[in-house]
Amino acid sequence: MSNEAVKLEGIVPAHLKVRQSRIILDSLEVMADIGFHDFEIGSPQRLLITIELWLEDFAAPQGDDAVYAWNYDYLKQEVVRIAQERRYNLQETLIHALFQRIAAYRGVRAIRIKSMKPDVYPDANGVGVEVSSFTGEAP
Repeated sequence: MSNEAVKLEGIVPAHLKVRQSRIILDSLEVMADIGFHDFEIGSPQRLLITIELWLEDFAAPQGDDAVYAWNYDYLKQEVVRIAQERRYNLQETLIHALFQRIAAYRGVRAIRIKSMKPDVYPDANGVGVEVSSFTGEAP
């Protein structure tokens, strides 16, 4: 431990200690064959997927090494895989499939997933679905 780290250790007041930690994958763009209208079937659409994971362990990593980090690449790959592995009629069905997979990850305390179709209405940023493992704004 460096001298500077030793000097700083313990000076953060108890009321400011870290109480939660979360991973955010914000607005990942994926193409999915989704929708129940005739014009949507077989025509992949752009989806923006946002995932927030609140972690059970909110302590600082033991070191500044990749071995102590979440694998963001794996999270992204799983979202893309599930979104593209089959055809979905409903965003709700896709979001629940993502929820089931990601909620099973080790160390997840709470989760929120949002899907947005940004190209449906020209006068709206998008139309979407959100599910979470808690009520309210945050766990």
